[in-house]
Amino acid sequence: MKRIYLWIRELSLTQQLITIVILVIGVFGVFLSAFLTPSIDVFTRNEMYRMLHSNHESSVYYLNRNADQRPFVSPDSGIIQGTYDPDTDTFRIFDGGSFTQEEMQDIRRNAGDAGSEASDYILHERNANGTVSDVQYSVTRLKDGRLLITLLPGAYEEQFRTLLVNSVVNMNVVIAGLLFFLLLLWVASLIHPLNQIRNYANRIKNDEEAELNVNRRDEIGEVADALRDMQEELEKQNQEKEEMIQNISHDLKTPIATIRSYGESIKDGIYPYGTLEKSIDVIIEHADRLDKKVRSLITLNKMGYLLDDCPEGDTLNMNDVIDKVLLSLKVIRPEITFERIMDPEVYFHGDEDPWRIVVENLIDNALRYAVTRICIQLHDAELIIFNDGKPIDQATLNKMFQPYEKGTDGQFGLGLSIVYRVVTTYGYRVEAANLPDGVQFRIWKEISRKEKREKERARGNRK
Repeated sequence: MKRIYLWIRELSLTQQLITIVILVIGVFGVFLSAFLTPSIDVFTRNEMYRMLHSNHESSVYYLNRNADQRPFVSPDSGIIQGTYDPDTDTFRIFDGGSFTQEEMQDIRRNAGDAGSEASDYILHERNANGTVSDVQYSVTRLKDGRLLITLLPGAYEEQFRTLLVNSVVNMNVVIAGLLFFLLLLWVASLIHPLNQIRNYANRIKNDEEAELNVNRRDEIGEVADALRDMQEELEKQNQEKEEMIQNISHDLKTPIATIRSYGESIKDGIYPYGTLEKSIDVIIEHADRLDKKVRSLITLNKMGYLLDDCPEGDTLNMNDVIDKVLLSLKVIRPEITFERIMDPEVYFHGDEDPWRIVVENLIDNALRYAVTRICIQLHDAELIIFNDGKPIDQATLNKMFQPYEKGTDGQFGLGLSIVYRVVTTYGYRVEAANLPDGVQFRIWKEISRKEKREKERARGNRK
């Protein structure tokens, strides 16, 4: 079975179609010989008896009232009809035809059993070519003592059966041919767009200009639309990466150039910032900037491979994570007031380190723009960080979480890209919004009533 499956996988769609048609024809042949042929035999035999009895009964009725007349028998029916007089041992045939000697002998043999009701007999008669056919006839005793014989030769039954079989076979051949033609058209309608998709994918792989014109509403059309969307997204990402590399290269060049020039000046005994200590402080400041940007790049790359392999459920205490972050960051701008509206014992799904990076980046971003205060709200499946800084322009607001996006102050949005990757990996959503008095960053996850009840139950168990 496995070999057949592997063999079918190697076939093209056209070859699969031909294989299916041959298989259907083979199954139909088996069905015809094993099931349909016996049914046709039974139908033919019953049809012959029906026709025989119909002619026989009408002739009996006619002759019992018109003994000296001949009943009409259609020459196209194949039926031979006549009378037999047992007293004189004579046969009289109506409207052509004749009984063979073998048939007359069998009629004489059964004459004594005939009554006023029709009796059916079958005679296995050998033909001139040596074959044996079944001759069917009915016998009824008329009022005047004669016997009416209605006989149907075996050749007529065989002819009727052959005609019926041929009609059935021809009809199925026509239907099979029509189905094959329709299937061929259907396969052709599949092969053409699939070839287009293959050529399109090859051109994209070779970094060539490619256009895909497949206008369908089925699954192939959906695949084509997905490929077009994928190409647009790849082009967009490539462009963003190129811009990001250019921007980061420019941003890294400044501290490197400063460190180099200050180092060379100090080596020559010149202090660009007045004194040796101040000049070295400038070098250290730019080295710290360089170190921070490199660490952000490393973190961004690391978060790109982040997987949600945590146990199911919410197990990370976000209150502890926020406390640790605030302890290290709030000293950066001691003049900023931190407001905390946090429910106790709020748990998120995920590991501590990625979530700590998220909170650090959002609070660091808030510290950069805040004027007087930062407000942190923590509730079930929701974290909000607000700062009272100036609003973000709408163009930046719509795409600020996209990777490699440059920020409003000329920085490159690596922190928000990291936030987006961690949040979406763990099944949450993030958005930024301008409020009348500042800017809000919100992380949340939709939870059902059942999940809310489970959270409340888990919180009660922890207490």
